[in-house]
Amino acid sequence: MSSTNDRTALVIGASRTLGLALAAELLRRGWRVIGTVRGDDRTGLHALAEVSEGRLEIEKVDITETGHIGELRERLAGRVLDLLFVNAGIAHANVPVTDVTTESFVEVMVTNALSPLRVIEMLEPLVAPAGTIGIMSSRQGSLTLNTNGGHEVYRASKSALNQLVRSYAARHAEDKRALLLINPGWVRTGLGGPGAVLEIDESIPGVVDTIEGHAGEPGLQFLDYQGKVVPW
Repeated sequence: MSSTNDRTALVIGASRTLGLALAAELLRRGWRVIGTVRGDDRTGLHALAEVSEGRLEIEKVDITETGHIGELRERLAGRVLDLLFVNAGIAHANVPVTDVTTESFVEVMVTNALSPLRVIEMLEPLVAPAGTIGIMSSRQGSLTLNTNGGHEVYRASKSALNQLVRSYAARHAEDKRALLLINPGWVRTGLGGPGAVLEIDESIPGVVDTIEGHAGEPGLQFLDYQGKVVPW
């Protein structure tokens, strides 16, 4: 693990809301951050980079395109990451699953479940032997906690994400790196909606506390922003 003042994080999906706040919080704590955006438009991440004194770099990648992930890996060759964190999530309309089009279902599953695992598989060689791989999951991915339904496709995508990460962990049982699925809580974002109970600045510092608090602990854990275990 790098020294406290020389830790490097790669945050996939850092252009806005939770990802942007995560990049900002890591910077505040002394990390160097590489944050990714999908397109060419100016984002909040660009504004953050301008005041980061060179500690924030911006890369462009669309994680639904495997070629883009490979190109990012080539650009980062030789770098050592203390943290790889994948923040990806979309949700379409909250309608009964019978009203969901195949195209919509596929887009949510590819973005929320398949693509994050492709990122991990392709970029994990860059992560230090005692580093951390983190993925933004959700309470809605828990089968145990689904007692009221709703948001079925989003729930299914996060459950699929969790299952894929468990399979990854099983295939890498000897890996000494921390592997964290993190539920940020119900946060007021475009995804969480105006009725959510948390502001971003109530969630993300806890997310980073959880990441830092479990650094160096090998194996997979499903935790929330308060460091509490989330049932599968």
